[in-house]
Amino acid sequence: MTESGEANAPLSGRTAWARSLRTPLREFLRTETGSAAILLTATLAALIWANVDSSSYESFWRTPLSVRVGDWGVAQDLRHWVNTGLMTLFFFVVGLEARREFDMGELRDRRRLVLPLAAGIGGMLVPVAIYLSLNADRSSAHGWGAAMSTDTAFTLGMLALVGSRLPPRLRVYLLTVTVVDDLVALGVITVFYSEHVHPPALVVALALFALILLIRARGVRHGIVYVALGAAVWVALLKSGVEPIVVGLAMGLLTYASPAARGDLERASDLFRLFREQPTPELAQSARVGLASAVSPNERLQQLYHPWTSYVIVPLFALANAGIPLSAEFLSRALTSPITLGILFAYVAGKPIGILGASWLVTRLTGGRVRPPVGWAAIAGGGTIAGIGFTVSLLIATLAFHGPQLEEAKLGILTAALTASVLTWIVFRVTAMLPKRLRVRALLGTAEDIVDLAAPVDPARDHIRGRKDAPVTVVEYADFECPYCGQAEPVVRELLADFGDVRYVWRHLPLSDVHPNARLAAIAAEAAAAQGAFWEMHDLLLDHQGDLGVHDLVRYAREAGLDIERFRDDVRDATGAARIEEDVDSADLSGVTGTPTFFINGRRHYGAYDITTLSSAVRAAHVRALLRS
Repeated sequence: MTESGEANAPLSGRTAWARSLRTPLREFLRTETGSAAILLTATLAALIWANVDSSSYESFWRTPLSVRVGDWGVAQDLRHWVNTGLMTLFFFVVGLEARREFDMGELRDRRRLVLPLAAGIGGMLVPVAIYLSLNADRSSAHGWGAAMSTDTAFTLGMLALVGSRLPPRLRVYLLTVTVVDDLVALGVITVFYSEHVHPPALVVALALFALILLIRARGVRHGIVYVALGAAVWVALLKSGVEPIVVGLAMGLLTYASPAARGDLERASDLFRLFREQPTPELAQSARVGLASAVSPNERLQQLYHPWTSYVIVPLFALANAGIPLSAEFLSRALTSPITLGILFAYVAGKPIGILGASWLVTRLTGGRVRPPVGWAAIAGGGTIAGIGFTVSLLIATLAFHGPQLEEAKLGILTAALTASVLTWIVFRVTAMLPKRLRVRALLGTAEDIVDLAAPVDPARDHIRGRKDAPVTVVEYADFECPYCGQAEPVVRELLADFGDVRYVWRHLPLSDVHPNARLAAIAAEAAAAQGAFWEMHDLLLDHQGDLGVHDLVRYAREAGLDIERFRDDVRDATGAARIEEDVDSADLSGVTGTPTFFINGRRHYGAYDITTLSSAVRAAHVRALLRS
């Protein structure tokens, strides 16, 4: 095939290979979605326990537990240890994800913060207004905070169940909205639901937190230091009367996220090579530290704590707080209670109105320059599913209410969650009945993608296979000696065979620290490109990844019908080295550190590289391109 890539002849080769690439966002969504079933089970278990033996349910969670050192200590019952202790770790993970979104996710483009911020705030103000309108001039008005916050785990989990085949961006958008939601909710808890504040203890907490900021600014990276100081701040806030769970959120927001730098990866590779040559405990420790330091603290901590919060802490919180003794008398009273009805209508009506209305208002005020990343039907469904307010809502309810009022609030929260799930199913069911083009636009929208590819494709310089004017462009940063790139090659060929309107671009990223022949192979490919035979050499190199010595390269050049003397001279003089360095520099600017890394229409592809996954991503990109044309 020629350099221009005119030929679109069917390309043979199949592979069953599918390598999943774990990313922080995908892991976060997968964990939240998977934990929804456990959370639901814990909620049902709490209801059954409370109705089978309500006295044992309450007595168990009121069991006192104290931690004492000499005359000093902290004493709470089990329920409060869960609500203020373990839930601190939950909000730490929320803070980690918020920081990751700011550093690496959708919010790294600060303009994109406007919409989820407005949607998050609108999705809280409207429910609060509805709740207050039903509880005006009543003592229950104090519990307005229980009617505003969305539960991330339940929302994403139920969205996966009631809205299958939805655009992944909807989950990302909802995640961003719920992060804003949680940030505001923590502020509300701290300001409005902290009573009998003790100023000296609060001053101590603020001083300790200032110390944390100072040591962080000085580059201290020992986790035990932050754990000890964070625990001290937590105790000081507890003693001060301020809800201490805010410590978790603050510590999470301080933990930066970043992609692994190529320099750090190369150092880690060198350390591992030293250990391979001399496997001593000292070198093993050095290799372990080097590998860990190549990954940002945010990613390491999310991987460590997020499964615990989703699969243990939040379900335990549900078990401790969701139990309601149900009786005919209680239900008849609760279903006419302004607390129950206020929370129910706040979530079922207020959330979708607030989120959809705020999103529309921002889009209108900016003249469409800022718009949702998905279509309006998806935003409407996201608004209805956001009516599941569980974890934070229950937490605020336990702070605002007691006795019968607390039971009424819990019933409102649980009823709203069930109703919101049913409404979401209806929204997406109706959307599925629309004509195809209208349905696609309603779900995907017409918003521009964030472009992750730093150097746009240039047909005059890039190696392109397929139609040069194709609406979908797949860029791969790859290494001729990388086995994963070799396994991805048949998938790329099948992709080009299946889609006649895709162009494929190869860019060099030789990982010389782990693949010693990769750079020489890249130079050979450029030498072949100088004679108009890049793709012939490309195919031969990937078909013989284990044989990339000088003599092998000359043999491949002969098979490709090249001028051997000219080829030898170009390889010896490294004629294509500057071109390769340009690709490497563009990879660095795009945050690429490993191979293969794919970009589809400028957006980095996170996920498996099997034909099914890549085809799905290409189809989605093609539809978005058509909608914008």
